[in-house]
Amino acid sequence: MAATFVLACCAAGAAAAERAVIGHSVQGRPILATLNGDPGAPLQVLVFGSIHGNETAGMRVTRQLLARPAPPNAALRIVPTLNPDGVAANTRGNAHGVDLNRNFPYDWAPLTGGEYSGPHGLSEPESRAAHRLIRATDPDITIWFHQPFGIVDRSSGGDHRLERRFAQLIGLPYVRLKGRYPGSASRWQNHAFPQSTAFVVELPTFVSGALIRRATRAVLRLAAEYASPELGAGTPAAPR
Repeated sequence: MAATFVLACCAAGAAAAERAVIGHSVQGRPILATLNGDPGAPLQVLVFGSIHGNETAGMRVTRQLLARPAPPNAALRIVPTLNPDGVAANTRGNAHGVDLNRNFPYDWAPLTGGEYSGPHGLSEPESRAAHRLIRATDPDITIWFHQPFGIVDRSSGGDHRLERRFAQLIGLPYVRLKGRYPGSASRWQNHAFPQSTAFVVELPTFVSGALIRRATRAVLRLAAEYASPELGAGTPAAPR
């Protein structure tokens, strides 16, 4: 499905941004992505507010990002939720009961229970929508917000300097979650796009307004540092 872009004002005083319907959920709800900044900018950043419908604090971050301009030389694509049916029902999975973060093609495995991975990789319309968007836009940095562990997860295959810098900016520990996560979105991205970095930010169970603001600033600051002409787009900044 080709995305249809429209101009939308995200908030009072915010610059116009391009908003696209990138797909639909099992129950027909639209999945929206908004582009802030120049689509041809040297640095492309993608942010998902939620993939699990009962982990929605990251959507509060995306709402703030929608109201902010992108830093110079950077483009931000913002997807408030990949799982609108799960958000509506307050469930981890989509309307088929599939954990979308176990439904991506890399290292997919048949899982049951609360992490039911679906009949096969990319079986779900929501994961296919993200798959298409990522392949079409080839982001340099992708941030997936989750809950409830209160950490920045050290990825497999991503740039750990970048991830560590984000942990510094947001003020959360930088550690690797234990366990193997077959079919996860970030692992698929880091495997399929080895020159980019996709990582998970686990917000805590209870998220204050101050943390939401800090997370928003962290996304924008990270993008600004990596897009800085003085540093060269895609080159990590030294910690400050």
